[in-house]
Amino acid sequence: MTLIGETSGAPSGGAAGGVAGDLIKDGTDASFMADVIEASKTQPVIVDFWATWCGPCRQLGPALEKAVTAAKGAVKLVKIDIDRNPSFAGQLRVQSIPAVFAFHEGRPIDGFMGALPESQVKAFVERLAKAGGGGASPVDELLEIARESLEVNDLGGAAQAYAQILQHDPENPKALGGLAKLYMQNGDAERARELLDMAPADAKDPDLDSVRAALHLAEQAAPSAEVQQFEHRLVQNSDDHEARFALAQALAGAGDLDQAADHLLHIIERDRDWNDQAARQQLLKVFEAAGPMSDLAKTGRRRLSAILFS
Repeated sequence: MTLIGETSGAPSGGAAGGVAGDLIKDGTDASFMADVIEASKTQPVIVDFWATWCGPCRQLGPALEKAVTAAKGAVKLVKIDIDRNPSFAGQLRVQSIPAVFAFHEGRPIDGFMGALPESQVKAFVERLAKAGGGGASPVDELLEIARESLEVNDLGGAAQAYAQILQHDPENPKALGGLAKLYMQNGDAERARELLDMAPADAKDPDLDSVRAALHLAEQAAPSAEVQQFEHRLVQNSDDHEARFALAQALAGAGDLDQAADHLLHIIERDRDWNDQAARQQLLKVFEAAGPMSDLAKTGRRRLSAILFS
């Protein structure tokens, strides 16, 4: 199964992305009407007039780009070098740079001159985003597309939506977790691990936790060549909990979480305290790998409760 197409590969960062066109782009006098005036009729657009020789411009630019990126598609940024494109800077009576103008519905509504502290830049962008109506961002729309695709088992469609998000927002936890989980389901643990490594250290998302647990199970699993040996031992003695536990580990590591859970529940039913409750602890890891809202986790927890409280 191809998840995100032959042309996509692993998602990469960058200001431009596939979420809603280029959120951060270089503009010109020739493109001003399309990039700013027309574009601002659908969402707010910030125009940053700058020049290569301007020190404060080099200070302000990264702060603007960071704030616009954090707005996740609610605002666009167009950067215009006034040395090469003096026309609209002149019409707006720009006398010093950096000069920033915010456009909404085809007209300027806010702005400032000079380099502001990052906190003030962030507040400026957030204020402009709210002025745009506060509708769902392109990122939220793509996450919804991914969710709907998964509901109809369109894994390729979900992967495309996640990849588009990551082209714009490379550290988006939901997109990283969702895409990593798809790679795990496709048997590509290496790509899944690469996506986990892209996530911020403090990122919290159920799919990220699920993939981390699945990778941990894979590392614990016995070699597949030994599986038949465990199965043979169980034929000889169905209460060989050591063999059943090892078999469950191997199955979980291979991604067969349902059968792994069945074997672990069997051990718990026969001897819930076996090996310091190792089967129960392993079962909880299986639930985490499947996802807390998965059918396996929901059904498995009911079965576990029935055993423990019978």
